[in-house]
Amino acid sequence: MQLGLIDLPWWGYVVVALGLTHVTIAAVTIFLHRSQAHRAVDLHPIVSHFFRFWLWLTSGMVTKEWVAVHRKHHAKCETPEDPHSPQTRGLKKVFWEGSELYRAEAKVAETLEKYGHGTPDDWIERNVYSRHSAAGVWLMMAINIALFGPLGLTIWAVQMAWIPVTAAGIINGVGHYWGYRNFASEDASTNILPWGILIGGEELHNNHHAYGTSARLSNKWYEFDIGWMYIKLMTYVGLATVRKVAPTVKWQPAKPLCDLDTLQAVITHRYDVMTRFVKSVRADSMAEIAKLKAGANLPQNWNFNSFRRWLQKEPAQLAASDKAELDTLLGKSERLQTVYRMRQELAAIWSRSTASREQLLEQLQAWCRRAEDSGIQSLKEFSVRLRRYA
Repeated sequence: MQLGLIDLPWWGYVVVALGLTHVTIAAVTIFLHRSQAHRAVDLHPIVSHFFRFWLWLTSGMVTKEWVAVHRKHHAKCETPEDPHSPQTRGLKKVFWEGSELYRAEAKVAETLEKYGHGTPDDWIERNVYSRHSAAGVWLMMAINIALFGPLGLTIWAVQMAWIPVTAAGIINGVGHYWGYRNFASEDASTNILPWGILIGGEELHNNHHAYGTSARLSNKWYEFDIGWMYIKLMTYVGLATVRKVAPTVKWQPAKPLCDLDTLQAVITHRYDVMTRFVKSVRADSMAEIAKLKAGANLPQNWNFNSFRRWLQKEPAQLAASDKAELDTLLGKSERLQTVYRMRQELAAIWSRSTASREQLLEQLQAWCRRAEDSGIQSLKEFSVRLRRYA
């Protein structure tokens, strides 16, 4: 018996639910995230307003609030001030209570004032979308029931749960806790999957944190960002303009000495540099750890994975237990001490914002000399690789 305006087989309702939630995901990743929060893409007013209207219907989220909370997340990432970091609040809390954490931060006037600038402030935003943010979701429920009958209520419930689970729970929680990393960014962000489809490309979260203002979240040849596909399609018909994408690493024959162009390339690709550094010292470090274990100088359960994790993080990000274990390891091996010290000195080059370009160049050249004189083959080879960045 048909109780709504539209009668579908059971699988038809599943398709409708997935389709409606996917439009919401597209609105979040393209409009809220890439366009509003990071200014990576400019959208045609028609597209922008459609997304604003759709988000009002399906989520009740206010653009300024979402943008402000997200920008603060980047500014204070993995610190106690981060609105939703599983590193400080625990994965369980962020996964199950991510929406509550978002709503709590969205009520902080200082957050909205400091991080919410540049978002829509027209009549309809002030008088409808912001003032009556909950009205849209009730209107959506009425529309669903009218179209699909009682099953429309189930579809509506799925719509209401979709963003809290996928964005607040999975991306903000799991995306800072579990997965793989292309870049040794200064936070705990991870890529959950290499194929960003279900959550619009947001699955590639480590890529995003490495290059926050990039409109494209995929980086490797095997990664897919469906949000980027939609953006490209819109550019073809004049509905979007891409402002920035992540830079692509370019190589050249190794120079005899680093110059200012090399310095600029190294700083631009600093996350790639650090990732490649960790990979380059893997074999030497594994061999050294195996040697220490064979001599009973280390517990048998120690391996390179812990050392790699410590290499990928800044010292301030290490837990007290990790610092203690790292100190123990370095105290037993001068070779590993050298590797770790060289990692810290390399990262310090692009962290010294007050130094002139000439001073930074001198430091980079000096780093290469120390690497070549270290007696560690992987460091010597990495010095050559640094001089190949173009």
